Amino acid sequence: MTRRRLMRRLDVGRLGLVAFLLLSALFFVLPLWAMVVTSLKDMDQIRASSPLAWPDAPTLQAWRAAWSEACAGVDCGGVRSGFWNSVAIALPSTLLPIGVGALNGYALSYWQPRGAGWLFGALLLGGFLPVQVMIYPLVKTLAAAGLFGTLPAIVVVHLVFSMPVMTLLFRNHFLSLPRELFLAARVDGTGFWRVFVQLMLPMSLPIMVVAGIIQVTGVWNDYLLGLVFAGPDWQPMTVQLNNIVNTSTGERRYDLNMAATLLTSLVPLLVYFGSGRWFVRGIAAGAVK
Repeated sequence: MTRRRLMRRLDVGRLGLVAFLLLSALFFVLPLWAMVVTSLKDMDQIRASSPLAWPDAPTLQAWRAAWSEACAGVDCGGVRSGFWNSVAIALPSTLLPIGVGALNGYALSYWQPRGAGWLFGALLLGGFLPVQVMIYPLVKTLAAAGLFGTLPAIVVVHLVFSMPVMTLLFRNHFLSLPRELFLAARVDGTGFWRVFVQLMLPMSLPIMVVAGIIQVTGVWNDYLLGLVFAGPDWQPMTVQLNNIVNTSTGERRYDLNMAATLLTSLVPLLVYFGSGRWFVRGIAAGAVK
């Protein structure tokens, strides 16, 4: 009798867990579904049908208009230019933080120079500071250097704000590796850079993918830093999306707005799903502790 009661409790708990997971999935999937089907309708179908209903005559006209024709104020070039701006921002803002973060993590985990503990603590403290607190000092500094409103400015800002997370990821990863490998390389007379390039980096591919996914999604989805530091010539895709959606002239094109939103989110989704296996391997290898 006791065993039967236990099995019933387990079955009830399992059903509750499945129900919770299904509700959680619906919570995220239904808005995405509404965005997709709305982007495939024209305005007449949007007015006449449910937000979740599949269109009677699917069309990609809204996607084409969002890419190359949507108006953001006086600029009617769609999100295409913002896409290439985001690519130009995301590439150096991903590669540089990963390289510098790996170097910091390597130095702080194995070589531990004088004051390494204080430096690591300062980096972690910087990770808890709100971005808004640092905007004005960075604006003044970059303006004094003649970089404000340029591509190098937004790349430097992303590099600065990514350092705490990147350093923490790589430091924890390097500490999880067998220290005997490092000691054996040092006994053989291998120097700082050779150990880093030939020994540590080849064993760090999973954590590099984790860092890359974190950095690409963070930079691509950023709005505030791009709006403040990129300037009018380098506005990322998120800023142009906001300008398109909030344009107050003419008819509000829900089909176009949904298509522009989906276009803006495609790159982070493709990056995550394309490298999800490596992301799981990196996490399982001790990337986050």
